[in-house]
Formats: sequence, structure tokens, C-alpha cells
Amino acid sequence: MVTGGASGIGRATARLLAGEGASVVVADIDAAAADRVAAEVGGTAAVLDVADPAGWGRLVDRLGSGPGDGGTGDGGGGLDIAVLNAGVVTGEDRIAELGDAAYRRIMAVNVDGVVFGTRAVVPLLARRGGGSIVATSSLAGIIPYAADPIYALTKHAVVGFVRSVAPQLERDGIRINAVCPGITDTPLLAGVMRRQVEESGFPVMAPERVAAAVVQAVLDGGTGRALVCQPGRDPTVFRFPGVPGPVGDGVTGRRPPEDLRMDRTGG
Repeated sequence: MVTGGASGIGRATARLLAGEGASVVVADIDAAAADRVAAEVGGTAAVLDVADPAGWGRLVDRLGSGPGDGGTGDGGGGLDIAVLNAGVVTGEDRIAELGDAAYRRIMAVNVDGVVFGTRAVVPLLARRGGGSIVATSSLAGIIPYAADPIYALTKHAVVGFVRSVAPQLERDGIRINAVCPGITDTPLLAGVMRRQVEESGFPVMAPERVAAAVVQAVLDGGTGRALVCQPGRDPTVFRFPGVPGPVGDGVTGRRPPEDLRMDRTGG
């Protein structure tokens, strides 16, 4: 299951997972776009506002229902992988200019969506004996990002949540990781931000590179990590200086390059 699966990183991840043999549920608030991507990858579509707990309840009922459970849904009776990817930006660098509605929406999608999603899928994964959750954070989730401070706040929250909840989930065989991409060519990179990036010559990644990092996080056995993904570099586990790592922090990681700067790579 991939949230925000109808575009950008979500769509690239759905394609890659399907190519690896997974049966993918493309979950998105845009029903028509979700249908298109689901048809493309041979999966199924689900309409979901990740900020709505009731919506998560309906999706979990669908994913968990199948002939083996006496249900009538099309979820096949279980879930093995949950990619919590849906996200938004405010596009506002001045905190005094940020409206209440924009603030509430980004918190609801970027933070509540990850927490509600994790809470919803854990019982399904545990019932299958374990599985993998991957949340899309950002390079802005580990370093400052003055261009959109509230976006940075939400992505720091995702990393903190993943690192903190990993030990308890591991007891049920569930792994959880965050991917932290730099500037990526998605619909979030729009308007003034896209123009500034293009004029500056900052490196921009194709979403397929981030999707590859997601699949790495699913397959490589680690948990509780923040995997940095930058143009031209392999995904790297970020080491928080002087802070003991969570479960699995040292499984596959190296210390990232010293030039992690948002003025070069964004997120």
C-alpha cells in the first residue's frame, strides 16, 4: 500500500514495487489519478485522505478483508508493506504570514497522516507476523530548511517518530524507516520554488531514485533509520552525532557526506 500513490514519489514507488512482484494498493485523495496509476501497475485504487482517521479505518477494513477472513473486500486478507508517502508544503518562508488553515493542513497530512497510518496498519502487519513501514520524510527532516520552516517541522517530526516507535514495533516483527530525499521532481516542486531551483542550478532527483531507497528500506532488514537520498549518491543512513542510534541504525549505514546543506540539495 502506497499513500500519495498517484503522483511523484508515490507513483514511482508503486511502479517499482509492482515490478518486484508486489500487489499494490494505490491510495490517494485524487480518485481519478489513483485509478490511472492502479491500472498502470496492475493494482487496486483506494480513495484516502490520510488526515482522516475514519478514512484509515475504512482502508484497513478493506485491506484486511478477503475470502480467507470471511470478508468481501479486495485486500487479499492482509498487508505486508505500507509506504506512508503523502505530503504537502506551505510554500511560505515567513512564519508571520502563515495562515491557520495552511498550518493545520500541513500538520494533518505530514504528521497526522504518518501517525494515523502507522496506528492503522500495525495490527494488519502484526497479524501477518510482521512487515515493513516506510515514511517519506525529507532532508529537511534532519537539517534546517528556511524556505519552509513548517514543512521542516513536520519532516523532523516524522524522523523523530520513526526512530522512537521502532523498538516497540520490532517486538511484533514490524520494521519502520524514514527516507529523507533532497529536492525531487514532484508536484510539490511548483511555482516560485521550482523557478528558484531551476534558476539556481540545484540538483534535482527523479522520483525513481527515491523509490529505490524506499524499496531498499523495505528489503534490507534495518529499522528506526533515516535514509538520506541525494542526487548521484547511494542512500545513506544518517548518523545523529553523539546520539545513540535506534534498533538497526548501524545495519547498512555510513556517515553521510559533510556537505548536507539545504542551499544545495533541498528536500
